Amino acid sequence: MTMTATQTCEAAAAAATAVAALSTRQKDLVLLDMAAAIEQHRDAILEANRQDVAEARRSGVSATLVDRLTLTDRRMAGLAATIRTVVALPDPVGQVTGGWTRPNGLLIERVREPLGVVAVIYEARPNVTAEVAALCLKSGNCAVLRGSSIAAATNRAIMTALDTAIARHPAVPAAAVQLVEDPSRASATELMRAKGLVDLLVPRGGPALIESVERDATVPTVIDGAGNCHLYIDASADRDMATAVTINAKTSRPSVCNAIETLLVHRELVTDWLPGVLDELTAAGVEIRGSAEVCDAWPKALAATEEDWDTEYLDLVLAVRVVDDVDAAIGHIRRHGTANAEGIVARDIDVARRFARLVDSGSVFVNASPRYSDGGEFGYGVEIGVSTQKLHVRGPMGLEALTTVKNVVWGSGQTRTVA
Repeated sequence: MTMTATQTCEAAAAAATAVAALSTRQKDLVLLDMAAAIEQHRDAILEANRQDVAEARRSGVSATLVDRLTLTDRRMAGLAATIRTVVALPDPVGQVTGGWTRPNGLLIERVREPLGVVAVIYEARPNVTAEVAALCLKSGNCAVLRGSSIAAATNRAIMTALDTAIARHPAVPAAAVQLVEDPSRASATELMRAKGLVDLLVPRGGPALIESVERDATVPTVIDGAGNCHLYIDASADRDMATAVTINAKTSRPSVCNAIETLLVHRELVTDWLPGVLDELTAAGVEIRGSAEVCDAWPKALAATEEDWDTEYLDLVLAVRVVDDVDAAIGHIRRHGTANAEGIVARDIDVARRFARLVDSGSVFVNASPRYSDGGEFGYGVEIGVSTQKLHVRGPMGLEALTTVKNVVWGSGQTRTVA
């Protein structure tokens, strides 16, 4: 009989102590088997994915979601490689992050430990099933995975592979990694309200999911929010660098959250740089929606509306605005940004430092494409999501983000004699 979301969380909570007690070697061995199982079940996973993709297209699902859903040969190879990358990462559990001795002789240590049960609600992306399973297991946590109906067959096929690997290791509870079979809204709500069972909930999806979590969740959450990302081109920018970074930041993969949605351009560049880069963007299939000054300088642009400055297109569409200086760019980003990833191209180091200090974002890129904003490029191996809030973690969330810090106090019989 299929378990409810609440029953799945209860099983995970019951298994949490055993998972937390696993040694690094035990965790790494099961992860290596999980990577091998993904490869061994490759054909079954791809066939399930073909079914999901065909059904999604028949249902009129957007091209962006179909892209996120689709597992190519390259992406399949990436699933196994990602798990092996996690094996190679240092185990955060038990790490002493600081220590000191008090005048009374007490030794205080701050030690990393697992959170317990980590639940993730995600849409379309079947790669999340394998990636989150690996991250949670390596960090000593139980994983509760609730995918969407659009990827149900693929997620089940991946979970079958992972289960076969876990079953080879008696020390690892079967409930260490679980898939919630019910993709209904009710099951998502159950996870949001599984207080006392779920120690962290991470939603990875569109605005409706995020709004629902912010409204209904009674468990601790980290929001993996929208990616309305910006790139500011300063008057001091190297023109060739500015062009290369802009093209990459928009066109390399427009359907992901770290692709830019708005280009902010210093007014000194309107005549001698802007038309050329807009020509290149258009040649790459990008639709330009510009402010009045942009439309005057490059009449092929569509007139931008106020809504455009707040839109995460996830497509080959780019809003472009002319600004007076770096402070105007910072002001625009503070009004419209989503604290995911922001970038600047500038040779003036004072301008670059001001931007980096005052922009409110989990990641700021100076003279580099914001497309580098993910766990693999940061050296985290893979991420459970990108936090767009400030507590308890910000930006790409790797293994350390799935741990907390415990104070461990070592004494030699000290007793407190004052209040």
